[in-house]
Amino acid sequence: MSAHSETEKFHYHEPGLQHQFEDMQQQEESVSIGMWMFLVQEIMFFGGLFTAYLVYRSRYPMAFAAGSNHLDAFWGGLNTLVLIVSSLTMALTVFYAQKNNRNMQVLMIVLTMFFGAVFLGVKAIEYTDKFDHGLVPVAGWNKRVPAHAGESHAAVKPCWEVDHNAPAEEHPNPRGEFQFTDCSLVKQAQDGNYLTAAERVGYFSNGQIDGNKFRDKVRIFYYLYFVMTGLHALHMVIGLGLMTWLLITAWRGRYNEDYYMPIEMSGLYWHFVDIVWIFLFPLLYLLGRHFMH
Repeated sequence: MSAHSETEKFHYHEPGLQHQFEDMQQQEESVSIGMWMFLVQEIMFFGGLFTAYLVYRSRYPMAFAAGSNHLDAFWGGLNTLVLIVSSLTMALTVFYAQKNNRNMQVLMIVLTMFFGAVFLGVKAIEYTDKFDHGLVPVAGWNKRVPAHAGESHAAVKPCWEVDHNAPAEEHPNPRGEFQFTDCSLVKQAQDGNYLTAAERVGYFSNGQIDGNKFRDKVRIFYYLYFVMTGLHALHMVIGLGLMTWLLITAWRGRYNEDYYMPIEMSGLYWHFVDIVWIFLFPLLYLLGRHFMH
């Protein structure tokens, strides 16, 4: 075999170039198209949940406002700020990869993971609060509170006005049922003639507010709240897994000005998760809060 044919077997292989691609440009275009196709699928997935939310909210705005008013806007706002800052650190990770600065890459990835962990910690606090106050919409999944001596669970009023400035009162809940009893917004809306046609049928029995019927509509809000925020949190957990892999590979010095596509694509995923929360926060925490004033 000639020397010429031997040398033809070997050619320069750019760092990070996979064998199925001809050059880095083709690889980057393929990876980018694949990630955007994945994100479009994710948009359609969350879009179905947002559509369900908007449909039910348009039919029962007072029930959704009542459920929203029992969420803590402080925690939701804090998580919004945390994710915005994490998007900045993720973008800086790409920047420092392009500058071939390994130490800053590692630092920015660690900060991004820290903010992601803070977000999940805040969600754990919120979920625990809903568990303690009987706001998980699945029967048996709430904190079980036994009745005191001489007090029966059935004696608890099904619907009454709540003073939102007073400390939350713990009511008997021996079976861990969904327990939402604040009908104050319905009474305000009824007095101001704000109720929709669906609400006039859905909240009342014999001309009186039916606590059970109203509670069922609020339960829809909390179903959507837990599904939407829970799936978002799951995406955040997956994102932290990606960040862990990036941290290991960045520490090994894999990324530089010529090859940083994994960081850039992971950043797109992280930004998408952040953007979803930017929509979730006002829809779940803020919309309808003005009725309290």
